[in-house]
Amino acid sequence: MNKKDNFITDINTGYSSKGDSIILGGAMLDGEPLAEAHVKIPLKTLNRHGLIAGATGTGKTKTIQVFSEQLSNAGIPVLMMDIKGDFSGIAKEGKEEGFITERHAKINIPYNVSAFPVELMSLSKQNGVRLRATVSEFGPVLFSRILDLNDTQAGVVAVIFKYCDDNQMPLLDLKDIKKVINYITEEGKDEIAASYGKISTATTGTILRKIIELEQQGGDLFFGELSFETDDLMRIDENGKGYVNIIRLTDIQDKPKLFSTFMLSLLAEIYQKMPEKGDAEQPELVIFIDEAHLIFNEASKALLEQIETIVKLIRSKGVGIYFVTQNPMDVPTGVLAQLGLKIQHALRAFTANDRQAIKKTADNYPTSQYYKTDELLTSLGIGEALVTALNEKGIPTPLVATMMRAPQSRMDILSDSEIDEINGKSKLVKKYAEEIDRESAFEILTKKLTQASEAAAQQEEEAPKKSSKSEPSTTEVVTKSVLKVVTSATFIRGVFGVLSKFMKSK
Repeated sequence: MNKKDNFITDINTGYSSKGDSIILGGAMLDGEPLAEAHVKIPLKTLNRHGLIAGATGTGKTKTIQVFSEQLSNAGIPVLMMDIKGDFSGIAKEGKEEGFITERHAKINIPYNVSAFPVELMSLSKQNGVRLRATVSEFGPVLFSRILDLNDTQAGVVAVIFKYCDDNQMPLLDLKDIKKVINYITEEGKDEIAASYGKISTATTGTILRKIIELEQQGGDLFFGELSFETDDLMRIDENGKGYVNIIRLTDIQDKPKLFSTFMLSLLAEIYQKMPEKGDAEQPELVIFIDEAHLIFNEASKALLEQIETIVKLIRSKGVGIYFVTQNPMDVPTGVLAQLGLKIQHALRAFTANDRQAIKKTADNYPTSQYYKTDELLTSLGIGEALVTALNEKGIPTPLVATMMRAPQSRMDILSDSEIDEINGKSKLVKKYAEEIDRESAFEILTKKLTQASEAAAQQEEEAPKKSSKSEPSTTEVVTKSVLKVVTSATFIRGVFGVLSKFMKSK
């Protein structure tokens, strides 16, 4: 067989599957697409996580859109963290254009326009389903790692959570935990010291400053009730399509602390609540994290360890996580090693550092007799990518340059009126619209301090009355003493004795 025939055989063998799969596109050799070789990813392996990387403008967003569409068609819900705000068009049908039908003809994949069921969500006050979580749901360990606390400070946070649990004081929002910190530092320090040990004011001051920093990045909007239920991410519509849940994050690009806080809380909540799935035929949920470098660039060592741990464990719950970034080197090695599917769009080499980064990137992919990977990385066109995945046995598939199929939905953002239309029909928007501020640590401690203040004021008011009776003035004491002496029987007898002698002498 010639080179082309060998290539087609290798690709069709490497990307075959006994179970259901999704088609990303058609294989390419020497820059030409081949209609006989499709790049298929088994549904069974999509919980093995993945990476979608490439320079700006190379087609990453459209790849995520195609990926999400195929997952939705297979009845698999999607959660997309949309930093740039250009993903919402998936809710509306696309338009059949000449260049799209021509592309699909080259890779022998039929093209049909379609819309997909969408929920628009927000961590802030943007229109959509409000996402919230309580401080208590984080727990002391995760909350401490979000704040990047040392062991001593984390120990104090653990004491705060324990104190609130012991005294039935819910920690719902940031004002609750700030109130508790103020209380144990001032009025309640003796109470805390007696039951839990002394706490340094320097330590609580540091924790308070970290909380204020999180608050300034929008944490005051995120922490609270009604808490979002992860089951609401797993919905299927009446046509059997999985919902595409889009979290609109355009207004928190400069707030990485809030972004990482939400992501970790969500992953931890999913891991805790979802049952073990093992090697199921398809995932329960697939999550795309756009601009993933926003998390990793700002993350502390402890936070990176937490992310790596969750990525390792959550696979068994039937959840796949896909990191989207410009360069694979943005993702820590420990996380990168956990990723089964890699879709690499073109990289650009403008400097010597760029060329070194490309060589390192090429080393992350399997060697191929058909490509010079480092050279191909800079020559891929828009909508083309290098792909390698895992087959159903967990073996890496051959590296293949792929002409990606085009999205079936609209390739631009929704208008304000279209967003209002989707939110108006959403049951989840109505469910999570109301902000609940029930009695929690803030209100309980405020009431306790108010009652203590009133009691002290009452004692102070009563104090003068008691002192006027029990503590007479000096004049009163002298007068009473003189009267007591003058009226005593001994004094009277003495006086009469003196008078008697005086009268006799007369």
